[in-house]
Amino acid sequence: MRTGCIILARYNSSRLPGKALMLLDKKPLLQHVYDALRTVFEPENLVVATSAEATDDAIADFCERNQISCYRGDLTNVSERFISAAETYHFDYAMRINGDNLFVALDVVKKMIDEAQPTIDFYSNVPERTFPYGMSAELVKTQFYRGLMNEINASPQHKEHVTLYLYDHPEIGKRKYFYNQDVPEASGLHLSVDTPADADFAIQMLQHLASPLYTNSLTDIVKTYHQLKTHE
Repeated sequence: MRTGCIILARYNSSRLPGKALMLLDKKPLLQHVYDALRTVFEPENLVVATSAEATDDAIADFCERNQISCYRGDLTNVSERFISAAETYHFDYAMRINGDNLFVALDVVKKMIDEAQPTIDFYSNVPERTFPYGMSAELVKTQFYRGLMNEINASPQHKEHVTLYLYDHPEIGKRKYFYNQDVPEASGLHLSVDTPADADFAIQMLQHLASPLYTNSLTDIVKTYHQLKTHE
């Protein structure tokens, strides 16, 4: 059974154009995400999925320069891009990570990979938001997800948001959810990089945390977050 990871990224973000390759403490955001996941996945099981549009040529070029596998697909049907990337690389299970998730929940990622078994269709740490926004990790059985694509393609929202259909239909598939019980104060914090203000705050976080970023625990991240917010 082959488990891989799909990092979804695009350059032309409406709120923060170019954010995928924006330098955060001298390193592109996408590189931070890739480096963290590289501690868990072999290179052949780690894929950046961007669009085939010219606006995303910069991401494809970045991947080529850094010898990162890159899949190019539909710009707006992100669900199809995700599943097609997983099938192209022959993943039995595909993890979905957003390219703006600077703070990857590596402990959860590792647990999902270790526990993946054919009887479970979907793993997630999103329900109840016990982890911060920007630390989402989801693992889905490729064959199971492909079987839902007709229904997913019937809705623009479900095409744009990869796992929304699964949350809207909790009765479908066998699932396992992961919850953060060790650091309750982390629940619902905003750590994703969506706006210029988010990017500025992310740089502050990087400057106060250990390097490389992925070596920091959730406790370290939350502590630094609150220290910096107190002094804003």
